[in-house]
Amino acid sequence: MHEVTRILSAVQQGDVDAAHKLFPLVYEELHRIAAAKMAYEAPGQTLQPTALVHEAWLRLGGDAQPPWQNRAHFFSAAAEAMRRILIDIARRKLQVKRGGGLERVEFHNLPIVLPVDDEKLLEVNDVLDLLEREDPRKAEIVKHRCFTGLNNQQIAALLDLNERTVRRQWELAKVRLVQLLKTR
Repeated sequence: MHEVTRILSAVQQGDVDAAHKLFPLVYEELHRIAAAKMAYEAPGQTLQPTALVHEAWLRLGGDAQPPWQNRAHFFSAAAEAMRRILIDIARRKLQVKRGGGLERVEFHNLPIVLPVDDEKLLEVNDVLDLLEREDPRKAEIVKHRCFTGLNNQQIAALLDLNERTVRRQWELAKVRLVQLLKTR
C-alpha cells in the first residue's frame, strides 16, 4: 500500500497524528501540480505555486481532513480545489470594481503585457461543468490535462486506467468540449 493511502486510511479512522503527517508527505506532488498549472499563467500573476498549494490544502480541510477513499481520490480533490481557486481568481479579475476589463501595463517591462483571457477561462469552466454532468470521467481527464499539467501516463496511473483509455477519452472529450463551446 502506498504511504499516502496508508495515512489517508489512518485519517479516516480518526488518527489525529496521521492528519499532521499527510501534508508533508503530499506537499511535493501538490507543488508539482501547482507549478505545472502556474507555468501557463500570464506574466505578473501574483499567485505563486506555493500559495496555490496552501490555499488548496485549506480548502480540502487542512489538518481536519475529510475521509478519502484512496490516493487518487485525494489528488483528484486537490486538483479540483486548485482549479476552483484559479476560477475564483479569474472571476474576481473580471469584476468591474476590480477593473476587470482593463489592460495591465508593466512599467518596468514595456510594452503592454495583457493578462490571461479570464472571460475565456470562465467560459471553458462552464463548458467543463456541462461535460462533467454528461461524462464525469472525461471531465476528470480534462481537468488533469489542462489544470494540473499531467500527461496521459500520469493520469492513467492516478485514475487506475489504461493509458490507451485515457488517450481515447481525452480525444473524445476535446471534441465534445469544442461542440459545447460552439453552442454557447
